[in-house]
Amino acid sequence: MKKAMLMIMLSVCVLGVLAFAACRKEEARLAYPSTKTVDQIDDYFGTKVADPYRWLEDDNAEEVKAWVQAQNAVTFGYLEKIPFRPKIKARLTEIFNYPRYSSPFRVGEYYFFTKNDGLQNQSVYYFQKGLDGAPEVFLDPNALSPDGTVRVGILGASLDDKHLAISRGEAGSDWSEIRVMDIATRQELPDRILWNKFSGAAWHGDGFYYSGYDKPAPGQELKAKNEFQKVFYHKLGDPQEKDVLVWEDKAHPLRYVNAGTTEDEKWLFLILSEGTSGSEVWVRDLARKDAPLTLLVKGFEFDSFPVETVDGRVLVYTNEDAPNFRVVSVDPASPAKENWLTVIPEKPEVLSGAGTAGGYLFCNYLKDANTKIFQHKLDGALVREIELPALGTAGGFGGKRDEKVLFYGFTSFTYPPTIYKFDPASGASEVFRRSEVKFDPSAYETKQVFYAGKDGTKVPMFLVYKKGLKLDGRNPAFLYAYGGFNISLTPSFSVSNIILLENGGIYAMANLRGGGEYGEAWHKAGMLDKKQNVFDDFIAAAEYLVREKYTSRDRLAIAGGSNGGLLVGAVMAQRPELFGVAFPAVGVMDMLRFHKFTVGWGWSVEYGSSDSEKQFPYLYAYSPLHNLKPGVCYPATMVTTADHDDRVVPAHSFKFAATLQADQACAKPVVIRIETRSGHGSSNLSKAIEDLTDQWSFMFYNMGITPGYK
Repeated sequence: MKKAMLMIMLSVCVLGVLAFAACRKEEARLAYPSTKTVDQIDDYFGTKVADPYRWLEDDNAEEVKAWVQAQNAVTFGYLEKIPFRPKIKARLTEIFNYPRYSSPFRVGEYYFFTKNDGLQNQSVYYFQKGLDGAPEVFLDPNALSPDGTVRVGILGASLDDKHLAISRGEAGSDWSEIRVMDIATRQELPDRILWNKFSGAAWHGDGFYYSGYDKPAPGQELKAKNEFQKVFYHKLGDPQEKDVLVWEDKAHPLRYVNAGTTEDEKWLFLILSEGTSGSEVWVRDLARKDAPLTLLVKGFEFDSFPVETVDGRVLVYTNEDAPNFRVVSVDPASPAKENWLTVIPEKPEVLSGAGTAGGYLFCNYLKDANTKIFQHKLDGALVREIELPALGTAGGFGGKRDEKVLFYGFTSFTYPPTIYKFDPASGASEVFRRSEVKFDPSAYETKQVFYAGKDGTKVPMFLVYKKGLKLDGRNPAFLYAYGGFNISLTPSFSVSNIILLENGGIYAMANLRGGGEYGEAWHKAGMLDKKQNVFDDFIAAAEYLVREKYTSRDRLAIAGGSNGGLLVGAVMAQRPELFGVAFPAVGVMDMLRFHKFTVGWGWSVEYGSSDSEKQFPYLYAYSPLHNLKPGVCYPATMVTTADHDDRVVPAHSFKFAATLQADQACAKPVVIRIETRSGHGSSNLSKAIEDLTDQWSFMFYNMGITPGYK
């Protein structure tokens, strides 16, 4: 028997050209840092729940900082042992090094766009006179910090096209500062608007409306619950202290509010929400002095957003009485629903967005997670369906009413991002800028499959791989999904995935319930007490890949970030034997306490809250942190988070990693990679490349595969 087993092992070593793990001794269990426990017990409606790592929630504490350093020492010590890690980083650096552009947008006589030469940490803003003018640097974020972690975004231009409001954030935090630039001189004005999150700048006259919070207490900036968001009006040249309070709601501290004005600055809209879904719309006629804010669309059961004003009426994109969304026309003087006029009726396909430009209305539909774009007149009459180059994802078609030229971007899994110039009068499209990435799309193929979920629901999944792939059950596979918040995953090109594909791997992306691919019904089927459907759909995707011999359990990696990190944490707790490698990134892992930090309260409409006796049981039933068990062999896992993530605070990942390390019953590694000066995603390109290097290195190493790089 021993001789037979030896022969089998030798044959595996010979047949697996890229394999080396099967021929090496199993590595010893990692020595993890000691993580103390505390006697913390919480009572949820009679259910006692231990929280032994509660102390890790205080990321300002010296003992937590020491724990982070110790964990990173173990993690990077492990990663540095991977022999091919430098080669993966070199290859990633090589393929990221190509020029990348955004679509242009017009402000007066200038066109603005961003460009990254290839390896710049942040893309640079350029502007030029007309489409044929010579581009000049307008604003270079890379010059604003030594490590390239300051991000800049353009929020909008004044009606006279003289000023731009810009947002400026540091180290990946959601907190931003609004500043103003003079377009002609490219100089910043002295205006500084602090303590903003998720705010725009809605121009009116010589100032703008914005959303802001009170200044947090010292030391609480990155974790304190964000409450009482307000709307202010800022007049150029004034200090922030003189800004006029336009809206506050002292009775409802946990509401978001955002302001918007129409292109002609005649109307102000306030869009309120109690979380990540459900909205209410208020309107003010700015042409009338001291006109009140009046209710346009009542909340918060449905999602409604103003699109444009036409002849004194408001076009509203809404899923009220239309789970797949429609566009209606609402009279602000008579906004009752019985007075609404349908402009774009609901279709079997979900209307994922609507906007205006060039005097037309553009509607973006999804059919099985692929984009379809239709151009309409403002009264809803169909002009044409816009012919796209392939199945994939398109977006753009934005601009002012008098635009004669529009732009849109198109991408797919094997179609690098390409910018098209569009003539709204004729419907003609032509390539404006094509990506120069070093990638041969003809060597790869994309396939969309539909598999059955646990309850028989048909779920779509995209598969991308090299042509000629053999279904022998030994291919490395990377399964990614999100499954929540009405967010749709559509085909897009990823430079990072080239590492996987050129080494014989399969990229799989599943469109789980909870997303928006099939409208609000699909979303609701994966939220609140239906959240387990999301996990079941993901597990069924993994089982499909194994059953159809695309891969095997030991060569299947699963990944997701934020809500997707929750997904990965939940399924690896429920089915640990099904996956070889797991990457839960910036995940919501403690479903009993997520609402106590920063903007976590806003997710209660999606998840529910442990403060509710009705909702606590199902949250507790799948909460990743609370469903890990001692004595179980979990997949090789690399948890990732960052010190400036003030959306999903790092305590989620800290507590999950500590628990997983304590419970892990086999030698498969459990490490946590904690980035510095970064947030809910990499804060610059250098950090992104390092993070991706470690992801692919960890995955291949734990699958026993050596990438084919010299």
